[in-house]
Amino acid sequence: MTGNTAQHWRLDCAGQSLVLTSSGGVPEAIYWGPALPQEEDLEALVAASRSDLTGGMLDALPPLSLCPVQGNDWQGQPGLVLRSAEGELRQPRFAFRESRQSAGRLELISTAAGLTLTHVIEAKETGVFVLRTRLESLAPVRVDWLAAPVLPVPQSADQILDPAGKWIGEFRMQSTPWTTGIRQREARTGRSGQEHPPYALFTEPGCRNTSGEVRALHYAWPGGHRFVAEELYDGRRQVQFGHASNSEREAGTCFETADLIAAVSTSGLNGIATLFQRDIHGRVVTWPDPARPRPVHYNCWEAIYFDHELSALTEIAAKAAAIGAERFVLDDGWFGRRDDDTTSLGDWTVDRRKWPDGLTPLIEAVHKLGMTFGLWFEPEMVSEDSDLYRAHPDWILGPADQTRGRNQLVLNMALEPVRDHLFGAVSALLSTYAIDYIKWDHNRLLPVVDAAQARGTLALLARLRAAHPQVEIESCASGGGRIDAGILTHTQRVWLSDSNDALERLRIQHDAALFLPASVTGSHVGPRHCHTSGRVLSMSLRARVAAQRHMGFEMDLRELDPEETAILTAVTGWWKANRDWLMHADILRLDAADPSVTAEMQLARDGSRFVLSSGQAAASAQALPRPLKLTGLDPAARYRLVLLNPEDVPPQSRGACALKSGPVTLSGTALMQQGIMLPVAWPGTVFTVEGTRL
Repeated sequence: MTGNTAQHWRLDCAGQSLVLTSSGGVPEAIYWGPALPQEEDLEALVAASRSDLTGGMLDALPPLSLCPVQGNDWQGQPGLVLRSAEGELRQPRFAFRESRQSAGRLELISTAAGLTLTHVIEAKETGVFVLRTRLESLAPVRVDWLAAPVLPVPQSADQILDPAGKWIGEFRMQSTPWTTGIRQREARTGRSGQEHPPYALFTEPGCRNTSGEVRALHYAWPGGHRFVAEELYDGRRQVQFGHASNSEREAGTCFETADLIAAVSTSGLNGIATLFQRDIHGRVVTWPDPARPRPVHYNCWEAIYFDHELSALTEIAAKAAAIGAERFVLDDGWFGRRDDDTTSLGDWTVDRRKWPDGLTPLIEAVHKLGMTFGLWFEPEMVSEDSDLYRAHPDWILGPADQTRGRNQLVLNMALEPVRDHLFGAVSALLSTYAIDYIKWDHNRLLPVVDAAQARGTLALLARLRAAHPQVEIESCASGGGRIDAGILTHTQRVWLSDSNDALERLRIQHDAALFLPASVTGSHVGPRHCHTSGRVLSMSLRARVAAQRHMGFEMDLRELDPEETAILTAVTGWWKANRDWLMHADILRLDAADPSVTAEMQLARDGSRFVLSSGQAAASAQALPRPLKLTGLDPAARYRLVLLNPEDVPPQSRGACALKSGPVTLSGTALMQQGIMLPVAWPGTVFTVEGTRL
């Protein structure tokens, strides 16, 4: 961070700069973009950023501050909507009071009558800015809306890129052009959501995966959120992120946003992906044992569902271990009287009908096979047919006559007795049994949007992590319904989607890589006959797609024939041999010339090796494959490329494609400028190519 004058401040982190100014009011960001020269004259930069005026305007443009407020001549969307405890709208006029600076950190404090507004901005070593807003009041007030520090987007940017989705179809990227007016998305489901997760990118014309300028924001909050992108009538643009509007349901004296994570890239979308991936892996997630390799999962859900039987599970566990699994996860159905999804959520004691000797016999069998043991929970939910609900119907979130979801209700996590009960129940099991892993599920939408609900869940997670620091936790919410840096502060893995359809997973994983590293992204080899799509897919495809991320299996392994077993064992062995670098690698998306191809690289941090995955997701409209240009390589270095699965080349491939017959050695320049030619591929084929720098 450089020094400041009385009114100007600057923060820098890898590749980006943020410049702020104040002329007496709440400070405003006048520059957020690629790194500025260290000698940049901030006073001149501020002066040069000011717009002219013309007819039909006030005599001065109101500042686009970090928190624009109604009543200060501001005509756009406000960053704060405030009411008295009695509900009367307030329009405070904040004045800047002081700044507090330390290495890589800036606090900007503004005050109004009885109010203190603090904006905190930190430059992290991972190359991102982290920003948050705090509002304090001497008397209780109600907050309808509070934005994290509001940032400007250049008028040269042409597109807003953000993810949408649905159950078994997460992270579907969509692009919207900037126009005068408002682009708003709001998640009011009580989760970060499959429908519109809290991410947004703002691209300059011509931006691609591998080139171009782009800015990106991620709001690190697992509850409902609101995103506003506004182009004012004068051309200026602002972006706001915060908790969902009206989600602070009680009057209070202190309100705070979640972290807003900001990144800038001049190397295309991959530059953003690299920053976010490294930030999640290196700063956000707390690993129980950072040196421990990521274990191969086996989850029994799609093998047995609620039909728990020790002999069947030990048979499946033996097959899983033989193929290469290192963690066995017992999913839903082990507790209460849980024979289907209508009963027993909240009764977190072992079902002695199914497990007369408790879980110990299964855990001992799993340990003898060399695997650790994990267990499924859904702590935030309760069934009406449960002992917990019968004892505490007053613990429910929302009205009694609310619409049910998946036959279940939601516990009010804002209540301390609820959190204490859940901590006691879950902690008792973690203390009684050798459990190394929790799959923490959340299978319904909330009846109301309540920020206190999310805070309560995070508090419970923090308490459990403190009491059992060796236990790893996966966040699952009907698949990818709660994936954000807020939940990942207390967890180490996310279940990206309930879809185990490898073709759909290929796309979901590819788009989610803009935000998530491989190390936290669970990906499982599903059944031959996919339970969520009905498609029948080859083992090679299923295994190679799962091996792109944190690998696992989720099927009845007794269905495998010898050929499928051999393929899965081989791919699992390859993944385990390479995971030490793969789980730290940068995932780089490639600009494939064929729209039916989904291609990416996983490039080692030191650049010494990479894996290229090229997936033929659908039949191509082209007669022959087009060259695939790689990225991120040393132009002067030479690389040896080997196709790992030539057996997947179809009989229609009759030409002299070099990769089919052996290694290919080319310079980084040739691979990035001309590209590599892959063989003809049938739909549903993933070619895996290893590259090594010589």
